[in-house]
Amino acid sequence: MNKKEKEFVKNLVRSVENFPEKGVIFRDITTALKNKKGLQIIIKDLTERYKDKGIDYVVGADARGFIFGAAIAYNIGAGFVPARKPGKLPAEVESVEYSLEYGKNSIEIHKDAFSKGDRILIVDDLLATGGTAKAMVQLVEKLGAKVVELAFMIELADLKGRELLDGYEVYSQLVY
Repeated sequence: MNKKEKEFVKNLVRSVENFPEKGVIFRDITTALKNKKGLQIIIKDLTERYKDKGIDYVVGADARGFIFGAAIAYNIGAGFVPARKPGKLPAEVESVEYSLEYGKNSIEIHKDAFSKGDRILIVDDLLATGGTAKAMVQLVEKLGAKVVELAFMIELADLKGRELLDGYEVYSQLVY
């Protein structure tokens, strides 16, 4: 994504003050996604970055990671694996608990999602504290696959999520 495209997309992201709680500025990506050109820029950038990296599967975080993850997987010829909130997957799962900015949660992937040695791209809309992303890394590695990189549309640098992912390649399209 070139500088002009970054500015265009960044200007599409809506900032909502005091959501979900007082003192928080929520970066709302829905305004960027509904813009045809904005969505194309976001997906094209991620597709170009990963088309020649030998990715077997894209893992998308529930729920906005699904938006980017499925499109990227399709464009690069990879499979798509959803990482879901508890109780949403019908077959046997592997689960990891993690901390959020506002509490705790867990995330699950089907135990048969991939095979040992598969190359994985993890995708989510936002990197904040890194809890969700780190949990997805742990799930991928528990199942014997290798994390090639983690990709985010937005990174909130002040929350230091990148530090929790030390040792892994991290790509963020926009940094606040």
